[in-house]
Amino acid sequence: MSSTSRRRLAIALPVAAVLAACAVAAVVESDDSSPRGQLSQDVEAIHALGISGVQARAIAADGGETVATSGVSDVNTGAPVPADGYFRMASTSKTLVATVILQLEAEGKLGLDDTVERWLPGVVQGNGNDGGRISLRQLLQHTSGIHDDLPGYTTADEYYQQRHDFYTSEQLVSRAMAHALDFAPGEGWAYANTNYILLGMITQKVTGRPIHQEIEDRIVKPLALDGTRWLGTASTLPDPHAKAYQLFSADSRVDVTEQIPVDPEDLSWVTTTRDENTFFRALLGGRLLPARQLDAMKQTVPVSAELEQMWPGGRYGLGLAQRPLSCGGTYWSHEGGDAGYITLNGVTEDGTRSVVVSMSEALGDTPEHILAQEKTAGALIDHALC
Repeated sequence: MSSTSRRRLAIALPVAAVLAACAVAAVVESDDSSPRGQLSQDVEAIHALGISGVQARAIAADGGETVATSGVSDVNTGAPVPADGYFRMASTSKTLVATVILQLEAEGKLGLDDTVERWLPGVVQGNGNDGGRISLRQLLQHTSGIHDDLPGYTTADEYYQQRHDFYTSEQLVSRAMAHALDFAPGEGWAYANTNYILLGMITQKVTGRPIHQEIEDRIVKPLALDGTRWLGTASTLPDPHAKAYQLFSADSRVDVTEQIPVDPEDLSWVTTTRDENTFFRALLGGRLLPARQLDAMKQTVPVSAELEQMWPGGRYGLGLAQRPLSCGGTYWSHEGGDAGYITLNGVTEDGTRSVVVSMSEALGDTPEHILAQEKTAGALIDHALC
């Protein structure tokens, strides 16, 4: 999930004939040489919306993998989408941050009901903001009421003007403090990147190290996530990767691959479908958190009415979203959208089945088209887990 403008989940219907001219048939690979199946059909359905490139990877309970790709990695050359391509992790990295916070809680280094003021005195104040009334649990669950005000672009011209701009965590929190609370702490739900910027700052206060270093040592290295990297202020991705595109209007598709995340400390992660599957399977399988902390992560509240349109029946825990399955039960996930890359994921309650789909185009010309891709990609997740 992401905020408006630069980080919104931007999705739309096709408008450019070049996609049809350059389209590459879906590629399906699996460890057991299984035939082209449901995953391939669902990837093709996403590509048919006009998304330039799609890659998906599903892992079964027995560990067997199925990979499907469709479309192109470059609309000018027609090169195929790499099945192991890097993409920006975006807001999915919030689950990494939440995992570190809960590990620190398990180690007795902080408490979920600690106030923000305890760890960051004087940082959350002004315009009705009061860090003494907001807990770490509320930051994790987006129930703090803090208003979100991340810079962003909504047009091609703004993209070219802003693509190399970035901010410190302190600068971004200061922007949020210029606004009144959206609601009293604990009395509503609103997705706010500022909540997780504050959690990163608190992690550094507790450990003496930046949050990206804690993620690296506590999650990336132990799980051998070789395809997951923090890039800092680098404006490009490692190879291989599909180029990222954004449709700002019906006649304005822009290559937005080159840019610096507005918040490098928290949002500068890239990963692969293999690594993202591995992470979520390890998390829900109990390999990263003790049972008490994992149970706390899964204590959910309803999302906002606006997000309910995107996530019917969705609820939010501590850096983890819960969604219903059409076949019964629920799954866990945290999608992300940033700089043209849109990613949905899902893992079953016991961590035995999982799937990740990464799309390298954000087609955001209308709200209806944003919802169309969310639903089509969500259907892929549901089919793979059911």
